[in-house]
Amino acid sequence: MVVKVLVVGGGGREHALAWKLAQSPHIQQVLVAPGNAGTANGEKISNSEVSVSNHSILAQYCKDHQVGLVIVGPEAPLAAGIVDDLTAAGVACFGPSSKAAQLEASKSYSKAFMERHGIPTARYGSFTDPREACNFIRTADFPALVVKASGLAAGKGVIVAADQDEACQAVMDIMKDGAFGSAGDTVVVEELLEGEEVSCLCFTDGSSVAPMPPAQDHKRLQDGDLGPNTGGMGAYCPTPQVSQELLQQIREIVLQKTVDGMREEGSPYVGVLYAGLMLTKQGPKVLEFNCRFGDPECQVLLPLLKSDLYEVIQNTLEGKLATSAPVWHNDSSAVTVVMASSGYPGTYAKGVQIKGLSQLQDMELQVFHAGTALKDGCVVSSGGRVLTVTAVRPALETALQAANQGVAAIGFPGAVYRRDIGHRAITHLKQRRGLTYKDSGVDIAAGNKLVETIKPLAKATSRPGCNAELGGFAGLFDLKAAGFVDPILVSGTDGVGTKLKIAQACGRHGGLGQDLVAMCVNDVLAQGAEPLFFLDYFSCGSLDVDVASSVIGGIAKACEMAGCALLGGETAEMPGVYSAGEYDLAGFCVGAVERGALLPRIGDITEGDLLIGVASSGVHSNGFSLVRKVLERANLSYSSPSPFGTSAQTIGEALLTPTKIYSRLLLPILRSGAVKAYAHITGGGLLENIPRVLPQELAVDIDASRWSIPSVFSWLYKEGGLSEAEMTRTFNCGLGAVLVVSPINAQVVLHQLHAEKTAAWIVGSLAHKQPGGEPVVVRNLKHSLLKAEPACSDGMAVNQDSSAPHKRTRVGTNLQALIDQAKRPSSSAQIVVVISNRPGVQGLKRASLAGIQTRVVDHKLYGSRAEFDSTINTVLEEFGVELVCLAGFMRILTGTFVKKWTGKLLNIHPSLLPSFKGVNAQKQALQAGVRVAGCTVHFVAEEVDAGAIIVQEAVPVLVGDTEDSLCDRIREAEHRAFPTALELVASGTVRLGNDGHIEWKSPLKNTC
Repeated sequence: MVVKVLVVGGGGREHALAWKLAQSPHIQQVLVAPGNAGTANGEKISNSEVSVSNHSILAQYCKDHQVGLVIVGPEAPLAAGIVDDLTAAGVACFGPSSKAAQLEASKSYSKAFMERHGIPTARYGSFTDPREACNFIRTADFPALVVKASGLAAGKGVIVAADQDEACQAVMDIMKDGAFGSAGDTVVVEELLEGEEVSCLCFTDGSSVAPMPPAQDHKRLQDGDLGPNTGGMGAYCPTPQVSQELLQQIREIVLQKTVDGMREEGSPYVGVLYAGLMLTKQGPKVLEFNCRFGDPECQVLLPLLKSDLYEVIQNTLEGKLATSAPVWHNDSSAVTVVMASSGYPGTYAKGVQIKGLSQLQDMELQVFHAGTALKDGCVVSSGGRVLTVTAVRPALETALQAANQGVAAIGFPGAVYRRDIGHRAITHLKQRRGLTYKDSGVDIAAGNKLVETIKPLAKATSRPGCNAELGGFAGLFDLKAAGFVDPILVSGTDGVGTKLKIAQACGRHGGLGQDLVAMCVNDVLAQGAEPLFFLDYFSCGSLDVDVASSVIGGIAKACEMAGCALLGGETAEMPGVYSAGEYDLAGFCVGAVERGALLPRIGDITEGDLLIGVASSGVHSNGFSLVRKVLERANLSYSSPSPFGTSAQTIGEALLTPTKIYSRLLLPILRSGAVKAYAHITGGGLLENIPRVLPQELAVDIDASRWSIPSVFSWLYKEGGLSEAEMTRTFNCGLGAVLVVSPINAQVVLHQLHAEKTAAWIVGSLAHKQPGGEPVVVRNLKHSLLKAEPACSDGMAVNQDSSAPHKRTRVGTNLQALIDQAKRPSSSAQIVVVISNRPGVQGLKRASLAGIQTRVVDHKLYGSRAEFDSTINTVLEEFGVELVCLAGFMRILTGTFVKKWTGKLLNIHPSLLPSFKGVNAQKQALQAGVRVAGCTVHFVAEEVDAGAIIVQEAVPVLVGDTEDSLCDRIREAEHRAFPTALELVASGTVRLGNDGHIEWKSPLKNTC
């Protein structure tokens, strides 16, 4: 969905927000109110004159102009309740509520809040009486030299005094002379802290925090940090003075504590939280909180944001930051230099014309406007801070040099600016000190932090045989405690391929954990093994604890899903081997199976066995190099709306759908003995994986029209111009696993899979492989790919899909299908007689050729139906018949006959009963306009086509179908369904209960 957004504000911060938002493919237009010359009349950015102080008018404006999101830049509207009022009016707004914004709006409230929640800050006093404030300054046992107006003062309400007299004078200026108006009705007097001042901001959804890279503002007007305080003369990011360990500490003891405290006090904080900090010898201490992006910090932070800002904001509003943290350019530095009017921060002239701005684009610089306006087509100054020039370069020094060159290229008479932005960082970087392991790029502390983070995640995967405690040299597993008697160990290892590249590009790492576990666990299942424990290997160039925690947290969660313990792992930090932001994964799974239950059972697999396909969730974790090549050919990015999957997804989100884990679903079925072999459809696709579990003399015949192919494969096929062979040897094409079962067990296994709300289908069978023949033949693939649709949302497939091309073909008969089934060594049925009411028919010849005795009971020779039925009954008793199949028998049987053979009489009807009973079922289906027809095998009851249903198979109604074409495809389905039903009843798996309903006697063993 493409939306309009409105940015509230008119400074450099708001220009930077609009600039970054306009890069999102989700955004149609960015409106800025009131905006400035830089946000006027852009390709996607324009100004709006709507009043932002009247929230009712603003809300109506947003509704009238289809504005889907409002983003608030400055602090004053937030404190005035703009978020509360717009939200109440049904307009989405990004920022904290007015109650939460008190963290900035009232320094008195903020200091008391920090005191209540143990957040480190300077010692202080809060006063409404200037005399009491001055007394505090003179009697405090610490240097109480920082005087702050408690309310909002546009970033200028702080005076750092040189001595007590100057501090007292500041109190008088604020409280008696009203230097900052009502903002100074209350003053906060604080301890003067010593150290480095930094700005640490984060996105927060009210529960989780996602820190931004630390930045440093420069408040003083002149180089060397001289001159009066200002709103900020420049900033740079990141600050090398803040290590990853220190940033993690700030995250925990400041940012997260603040968010937790606000939530506990009933004022959940959602938006951007800005902590101004002093890095003292005692650790970081909070100087102040702001409830929005800083200005000019915003102008260096957003150019370093790799993620889509609109997506980040949406994830924040939807509470998804814990799983979708923003991604940053960690290999660059940004510097912004403010150009101010002559006389700032005092009085200054306006209307000064500014020239040369167009040159900066060629210099790969970005100019963010603040106090500018358009006059007669020219840009002129309209405020104190007028422009910010931002440079992003690989190193801080080169970024500063580039920004200064940009400032020099702008024609702005009398402009005031600093040339030493980032000087503290440059000095810090040049300090010579002894090398450490961290200097080489290996951060031991980060590694230790990661281990502590993931320990409880691993602990949650404990299971019988293993307590999943991390930290030792090796892990232990007790097979006896896990209940094994005579086990064989099974091991598997795998990775997730270049799906990694998509996750890294999208900044969505958590799902890779499930991919990794699934690829290994699904492999050991092929031996019939229960996955017992898992180990992971995470390698990177530079350890990002948040990213690694997300990945390994996903691994732990997936281990719980699979029923195996996360027993251990290795995190390898290898500088120079991987580029910034890159990492690789490998997984190792060990399982066990009792010796007698080992799969595949090669000796039991025979011609005529059926293949059950179990649905995949999509591409899983194979073939992504080809997927990425198709995307490149289609000129699409991961943030583009997905042409497959759900409508709300991006391509990246759809492709990162995690691989299905089959262990808990399939283990009970595998242990039952009903499955002869299981193939994991992994690298090599359908063509290479199924033969791995089969005898060499057998071939696979698969019909792609019999399962639901996810639309991602249709899109890849068409967009990439891929061949059918390429599709089937690269991708799973919608089947994540294939089971080999005997016909007698096929419906039972399907029944169990469907009961677990898992899509599964009988997709093919095994046949003798002809000399020189292909081991796997996939029929109807092209047609199915061209018709592919997304799978059902709940994953449940009740009936078989048997679609086929429109061509009219000759098909066999149900009688022949039953004869062929009964000939199989595994069949529970023996056909002893074929009875016809007409002599010379083809069915009698088929029976004779198969060595089956025949009888003709001509209905024309009998005076009544009762006499005819009685003769039929006599013949059946003569041959000791136990089960009767009506294959093309069109005579209506008497109630007496039906009652005598209740539960032993089977019929097949060419529709999905109870729909379209009686004759001309196909015609009825076409006239009704249904999209699915099919066939039904049922027990015969006295009412026509009303008996209990044994087997059904669905057949799609295709565009242009005629009665003949639909009839042909339904007959093909009948030839599969009728033999299946025969086996179910003949084996005793299905019977008719006394209440007239089907009763299943499952051959699956009790696995408890």
